[in-house]
Parts: sequence; C-alpha cells; structure tokens
Amino acid sequence: MSKGKMYDPYQGFKQINEMWAGIMNIPTKKDIANVANLSIQAERKIDILEEQMLKLQDNLGALNKESLELFQEMVKLVKQLQVDFQKTVHEVTELKRMKDDFQELRKDLVDIKIIQVNFRDVREELEEIKESQTKMMNMNNLEEQKTDLQEVKLGLGQLAEIKNEIASLKGLVVKDSLRGKTKEKELVTTV
Repeated sequence: MSKGKMYDPYQGFKQINEMWAGIMNIPTKKDIANVANLSIQAERKIDILEEQMLKLQDNLGALNKESLELFQEMVKLVKQLQVDFQKTVHEVTELKRMKDDFQELRKDLVDIKIIQVNFRDVREELEEIKESQTKMMNMNNLEEQKTDLQEVKLGLGQLAEIKNEIASLKGLVVKDSLRGKTKEKELVTTV
C-alpha cells in the first residue's frame, strides 16, 4: 500500500449502501442531511420574509394613518371652503341690495338738484318782479306804467305757471320720499 492512502472499509460500505439506496429509491444519510440543510435554509428565508412582511405591515399602517390624517384635513378644508363660499354669496347679495339703494338715492338727489335749480329761477324772477315794481313806482308816465303793468301781468302769469310746476314737482318729491321711506322700512325689517 502506498504511504498516503489507506484502505478504509467503511468507505466501501458507504459506497455500496449509496448504490443500493439509489436503486431502491431509499434516502441515505447524505440525502437526509441535504434535506435538513435545505429545511434550515428555507426556515431562515421564511424568517427573513416574515421580518420583511412585519416591516411592510408597519409601513402600511403608518401610511394608512397618514392618509387618514390627510383625508381628515381635506374634509375640514372643504367644509371651511363651503362656509366661506356661503358667506361670500351672502355678502354679494347684500352688496347688490346696497347698490340698488344707492342708485335710487342718486336719482332722488338728481330730482332735488332740479328742484333747487327751479327755486333759484323762481327767486331770480321774483327779484326781477320786485325791481319792476320799484321801477313802476318811480315812473311818472302813464304809458310807461301801462306797459310795465302788462309786463308785470305777463310775469305774474309766468310766475303762476312756475308755481304750478313747483307744486307738481313737490308732489313727485313727496311720492319719491314716501317710496324711499317704505324701502327703508323694508330694509330695516329684512336686516
């Protein structure tokens, strides 16, 4: 025999046993060891997968919690926007009412200015009549007095017409003021 190799009877028996096990389809120690190794490796991989699944579950739970909080904030924001929109709509309607009221007031002011102009014209005519009266008193001439009297009659006729116009304007102003007062009452009752 050679120096490096020694005959091992157990080795030969092992080979014959493996050969018969292969023919009879029976597992050997080596096969069982391999299966045990594979089983241990599978358990390790399953443990790793379980850890990863737990981490994923934790992450999903955190994401779900964040999503829920975000959704709640969005719901609050939408509700606040609805309230703000309703306030804006209410304010717009109030502004429209105020605009209409201001337009009516503007019309009334124009009517008042017209009346003021008519009063000014009446005053001027009255002053002219007074001046004409003083002129009449100073006149010695009958003919001049007659012509002045005719002018005065014409002036008095014009004055009567102006008075009639003023009376009709006063009637319009009274109607407009009564209408304005009823609108003010409506505004007070609506507010």
